[in-house]
Amino acid sequence: MKLPAIAVLGTMHGKADAIAPPLLQLGVSLVVPALDTDGFGTFTGEVPRKGTMLEAARAKARAAIHVSGIPVGLASEGAYGPHPVLPFVPFGRELLLWLDTTTGQEIVEVIADEEPDFDQVEVNTVGAAEAFLNRIDLSATAVAVALRGAKPESVAKGLRERAAVLAAVETALARAGSGSVLVQTDMRAHCNRRRMRMIGRLANRLAERLSTPCPACGAAGFGIVRHERGLPCSDCGTATELTRAAVRQCTVCAFEIQSPVADRPHASPAECPACNP
Repeated sequence: MKLPAIAVLGTMHGKADAIAPPLLQLGVSLVVPALDTDGFGTFTGEVPRKGTMLEAARAKARAAIHVSGIPVGLASEGAYGPHPVLPFVPFGRELLLWLDTTTGQEIVEVIADEEPDFDQVEVNTVGAAEAFLNRIDLSATAVAVALRGAKPESVAKGLRERAAVLAAVETALARAGSGSVLVQTDMRAHCNRRRMRMIGRLANRLAERLSTPCPACGAAGFGIVRHERGLPCSDCGTATELTRAAVRQCTVCAFEIQSPVADRPHASPAECPACNP
């Protein structure tokens, strides 16, 4: 198992601060080329993200590889919005991709953030923007202001002073006429301390995975690629929605191992769709 000495990271938002240290411990140094990653999508919506999180990360990594000439690239992508089950609770998801174009190998790590430093509101008065600022922590996240509409337009980003936010909102409202404007936490990594920490956690996971060779072929990156549901009911044996196994796989030779993840071999009848429909 041999890792490259150099890889390239597609970012313009300081993510190397979080991603580089764990990789450097493996002997992999990161290069950050000049690359406008806003062209792959922005949080304020003026540039829509094309495709899924993985597709966007892959496009950024390939662009970094292209401009640098380095065959191994990384990129991360995040998505924030309402919780899938609790609509009034914020939720985030972060993805980190390692792409080796010499072998075609992709290694993907994903993490969910149940408590992201994310908030947004559409306002039509400066007073409403002040109420928004009262509930966030400007020391932990910057703020972005954007015009809404068929084609969203950024007014200001990276605002860390209360007066600057309110001035930007006043300007945006004047341009919006009778419409509202979007005020939100700036979710670019260098502007949101919590998000940068989550990217760092992903980088540690990736480094751990890169240091794990495949038992079959020895390639780097053996690790969990999916979870299998179907923990059987202890009473009737029906497969439930609970996770029964983690699948570890090599992204080079496809060798895989399934490992139980539950601390119990069966689900209770209360969790069974047959016993407790």
